[in-house]
Amino acid sequence: MRRLRGVDGCAWDRAQTFASIAPFTIEEAYEVADAIERSDLPHLKDELGDLLFQVVFLSQLAEEGGHFDFDGVAATICGKLIRRHPHIFDPGTRARLSVDQQSGVWEDIKAAERAAEATSGSGSVSALHGVPTGLPALMRAFKLSKRAARTGFDFNEAGETADKVAEELAEVREAAAKGCGATSEVFEEVGDLLFAAANLARKLDVDAEAALRAANGKFQRRFQGMERLAAERGLSFETLGLAAQEALWQEVKRAE
Repeated sequence: MRRLRGVDGCAWDRAQTFASIAPFTIEEAYEVADAIERSDLPHLKDELGDLLFQVVFLSQLAEEGGHFDFDGVAATICGKLIRRHPHIFDPGTRARLSVDQQSGVWEDIKAAERAAEATSGSGSVSALHGVPTGLPALMRAFKLSKRAARTGFDFNEAGETADKVAEELAEVREAAAKGCGATSEVFEEVGDLLFAAANLARKLDVDAEAALRAANGKFQRRFQGMERLAAERGLSFETLGLAAQEALWQEVKRAE
C-alpha cells in the first residue's frame, strides 16, 4: 500500500482520500455478508481480502497524515476485546457467563465507554450517543430503539410493540386517504411505520436487517419462479392479469 501511494505509485491510489474510499469499504462489507449468506466460502475468502484491503488503505491514509497506522488499529481492537471480556482476561473476575450474561456485560462496558467519551468535555451524555448516522436506516432504527430500551423506554411485551405497528399502519392509511401520491405526511407516517416494525423485530429478538434481506431474497426467488413457470407455458408474464400472476405466485410458494 505504501508503494501504491508512493511518488512513483498508482495515480488512482494516490488520488484517494478517506471520503472517496469509504463507499468502497461499505460495498466490500456487504459483499462479505452476501458470500456468507450464500455459504460461498471460496468467494468469502476473496471478499475478506477485499475488505482487509480497505482497512489497510484507510490505515495508510491515516499514517500519512500522522494520525495512526495499521499496527495502531490492531492494538486498539485487541485492547477493546480485552477490556470488554473481563471474565476471560482479568484473573480477578474470571467466571463462566452465558451468552445473554456476556451480552449484558459487553453492553454495560460499551455504555460506560460512551459515557466517559461523551462527558470528557460536555458534562452530559445521551443514551443514543454514538449510533452512527451512516448505518442502513433499518439497522440504525434497530440500534436506536435498543439503546432507548436500556433506559427503560420500551414496551413491556412484544404484543404492545405489535399494537404500535398496527397503530402506525392505520396512520399511514389515514394519511394516504387524504390525497394522491407521497405527500410529506404520508412520507412521515411510512417512516414511523418502518421504525415501529424495526422496534418489533428487536422486541422479538430478530435482526431486522437480516430478516429484510431474507425477505428480499425470498421475494426474488418466488418472482423469478413465476417468470419461469409463465415462460415454460408459453405465456408472457408481463401481459398476465393480477389474478393469473397471483395464481403463479401461490403455485411457486406451494412448491417450496
